[in-house]
Amino acid sequence: MKENITITVPSTLVEVMKEYYSDCLENSQGEYVDFQARKNDVIITAYLSKKENKKVTFFGENALEEARVWNPEVEKQEKEEKVKEGWLYFGDQIGSDEVGVGDFLGPMIVVAAFVSERDIKKLIELGIHDSKKMTDKKILEVGPEIVKQFKFSKLTLPNEKYNEMLDKGENLNSMKAKMHNRALLNMHKEYIDVLNIFVDQFVAEKTYYKYLNDANEEQVKDITFRTKGESYFPCVALASVIARYSYLKEMKKLSEKYGMDFPFGASKKVTEFAKRFLDKYGEEELYKVAKKNFANYSEVINK
Repeated sequence: MKENITITVPSTLVEVMKEYYSDCLENSQGEYVDFQARKNDVIITAYLSKKENKKVTFFGENALEEARVWNPEVEKQEKEEKVKEGWLYFGDQIGSDEVGVGDFLGPMIVVAAFVSERDIKKLIELGIHDSKKMTDKKILEVGPEIVKQFKFSKLTLPNEKYNEMLDKGENLNSMKAKMHNRALLNMHKEYIDVLNIFVDQFVAEKTYYKYLNDANEEQVKDITFRTKGESYFPCVALASVIARYSYLKEMKKLSEKYGMDFPFGASKKVTEFAKRFLDKYGEEELYKVAKKNFANYSEVINK
């Protein structure tokens, strides 16, 4: 049976380990990996960190034996402590994600979240490792606990403000970039020693920074961009769930305020709802709850 063993060692020992495994080094998995090697079918991965002690994982059938070369006292770790297969980094990290982009109704929300190594087991217990597979019902169940237990920064852009920014020449991705940067900045100021910052990629890195054109706004640098980031980084997965939970609450507020059940997405059903909303509340209110750059908007207004 394959084992997954993690040890923490001084940075000086990491250099010794790299030399020890120099004959079996493999291509690293990214800028957050110091080195990766394969010895006798055991994969050894050392992770970068600004802290003095670094994390090194051993994965394979003889992982425990190999780990004991460096720490004779290490014990076999319980199965339930294994991380979700697919996640690439498990140390302290900050990541961001957004929701509401593909919904004609409701706000756009960006969340940046902090995750430490000790948070991983709790995330797995809550089902966060499969965030895209979580139902809205499940997210509403675990949401109250998540927002109490984890540190995050949330930015909500109501559609009235969204439309105003469109009128001023902003586009969707420029708004997203500015919101991601601000949310990440809020978290990074609180956790200034965190080296690894991840974003669920929506544009090329060069374009992302091009959108951050406010000279008075500090920029978060050295970001790792990855599409479907929630599948690779715990912090992005957590941010994704918090954002969705927040969005569900916002849609409930709108439904209660207007006495109509607001639908999700941008389907024909949503367009028909918007027409009924327009008849009841008028164009001024529609401007506050709908995104005017969607084709649904012109279809409703020009009905």
